[in-house]
Amino acid sequence: MTAFMKKEWMELCRSGRLLVLFLLFSLLGIMNPALAKLTPWLVETLSESLADAGIAAAAVTVDAMSSWAQFYKNFPLGMVFFILLTSGSFTTEYQKGTLIPVVTRGLTRRNIVLAKSLVIVALWTVMYWLCFGITCGYNAYIWDNKAANHLYFAAALAWLFGIWITSFVLLFSAVAQSGAQVLAGTGAIALGVYLLSLFPKFGRFLPIRFLDGMSLLQGVTSVCDYAVSATAAVFVSFLCIILAVVCFDRKQL
Repeated sequence: MTAFMKKEWMELCRSGRLLVLFLLFSLLGIMNPALAKLTPWLVETLSESLADAGIAAAAVTVDAMSSWAQFYKNFPLGMVFFILLTSGSFTTEYQKGTLIPVVTRGLTRRNIVLAKSLVIVALWTVMYWLCFGITCGYNAYIWDNKAANHLYFAAALAWLFGIWITSFVLLFSAVAQSGAQVLAGTGAIALGVYLLSLFPKFGRFLPIRFLDGMSLLQGVTSVCDYAVSATAAVFVSFLCIILAVVCFDRKQL
């Protein structure tokens, strides 16, 4: 299993996916405070054009909360790119037949699923907290993060949402034959959860609310409000991994 995890790591490096994700999440981390900092300048630059059109542009004041608002707006973009780059983790090997010699030499299918799961979860963890750390550092340097309530708890919820959606990627990867099918299945789950969240009775149980981190930062919601949905997200994530192991054990390679 250790050797297989090393193989996964080498594949991430050689394929360039690790570098792409590193650059992408670093760029997102820098963009959040940069966009917030540039907003007053952009408004001032466009004020004359807006005035000619009869629109009065008021002065804009930005702070760390403006940057954190950008962070939660850009988070889905980073999540989408991460899923795109990891959706072929299993299916590429199905198509190439590279798992057959590994299985015939004694590596159990369960360990294959667990090794790939650990690598993908670790990759998401590193990239997400890299992005968060860059944004947090710039915000602390330029402004002050004291205005944000429950900053790290809100960040942990967004990270948990990534783990939750990644668990479905792993589940569909153990069943599907192509990366497109994995993306379609994962997208259908995300869309279904979003539609269910429109009903207040279901919203409190669904992890989609983790994306609204600004509610926590602004003190609109409290930590206790997320206990049920966080527990449900952890339970579903473990369930998906277990189902992925079961389905992969029965899959024809």
